Amino acid sequence: MSKKIAKVVKMELPAGEAKPGPKLASAGIVMPKFCTDFNAKTADRKGQIVPVIITAYEDKSFDYVIKTSPVAGLLMKEAGISKASANAKTTKVGHISKAALRKIAEYKLPDLNCNDIEAAMKVVEGSARNMGITIDD
Repeated sequence: MSKKIAKVVKMELPAGEAKPGPKLASAGIVMPKFCTDFNAKTADRKGQIVPVIITAYEDKSFDYVIKTSPVAGLLMKEAGISKASANAKTTKVGHISKAALRKIAEYKLPDLNCNDIEAAMKVVEGSARNMGITIDD
């Protein structure tokens, strides 16, 4: 017999630095156990925001799936900027190389809605354009 799902929660937590608190309390899970597991699995991604989907069951057990970091954060880190452009059409705030674009697309490919690296690069390039980041050839 399968467990009854009590709640499914999507949240973004700092890699390797999750702490018990109100954000996790809303999921209805054993927070110290989750934090220990999550921090161990994401220790190599320190400094990044990591999306996680937590499935909490009625018996207080849980499962979670760790996703890849958001494209916006990866682009800002690669371009060396702290904030995206308020008006991307007129104000350009940074630039990245085609190689960096490809590296980000390869990293994000499992979580994107596309099948090949070329399509993933177009998705990431669109995000960069909307943030005011230009792509150098």
